Amino acid sequence: MKIGIIGLGLIGGSLGLCLKDMKLVDRVYGYDLSKENEKEALNLGLINQILPFDELKEICDIIFLAIPVKAIISTLKNLEDVKESTTIIDLGSTKSEIIQNCPDKIRPNLVAAHPMAGTENSGPKAAFKTLLKDAVVVICDEDKSSGFHLKRAVELLSYAGMRIIFMDSKKHDHHVALISHLPHVVSYSLVNSVLKEENKRNIINLSGGSFSDISRIAKSSPEMWVDVFRQNRDNVLNSIESFKKELENCESMIKDKRWNDLKEWLYEARVIRDFL
Repeated sequence: MKIGIIGLGLIGGSLGLCLKDMKLVDRVYGYDLSKENEKEALNLGLINQILPFDELKEICDIIFLAIPVKAIISTLKNLEDVKESTTIIDLGSTKSEIIQNCPDKIRPNLVAAHPMAGTENSGPKAAFKTLLKDAVVVICDEDKSSGFHLKRAVELLSYAGMRIIFMDSKKHDHHVALISHLPHVVSYSLVNSVLKEENKRNIINLSGGSFSDISRIAKSSPEMWVDVFRQNRDNVLNSIESFKKELENCESMIKDKRWNDLKEWLYEARVIRDFL
């Protein structure tokens, strides 16, 4: 199979490294709006060859969309004329709006997937071969994908070492708002609040593991996360509201010196240790 990857950053580049070694794959082609990204991806060996967009969509059996969620929607419109045999796999972290905006003609071609993997780094230099190994990939609304394209996608993703689960797109967007998107909201909020209260020297000298761990994801791409928050706006707002209630509860217990209640509340959260 000939594979095309549109978007050669962390996810696309890591995917390219993984696919290049597969016996199922003859060649991995890449395309990125950034010519610098294309050059870096080629020099780093993330792909075999750079192709223009029109040529890539003509010769590739499978096309991965590893680009921001807003760009996925516009790119799908530019893929409306692909062959019936071309599989399109989008890797966006929201799903409902992407699926709703996919042109009807190529909806059977589309396998809407979300790999639950990533780091705070971006760009081709951030890519590494094992990023997606053992990661969960969520495939949404699989009944709207043709059997041929779904089977092909499942085979390739499984061969790449990913664990596949299937989920309704609306449920997916609800769940990831709480489990994936809210942590980014919290991280950005925490960092901004600390930056307004502390100088750089104190942050460097006093930040231990806890601050470093929570602030790490605030180093992620703002452009990407604005698009994610925009597309999943209602779910993100609901998750923020839920978090605010817990934060206010914590504030109230500390303010009222309800230390036993606070201790019990802290123990409730430790349940996460049993399964994560």
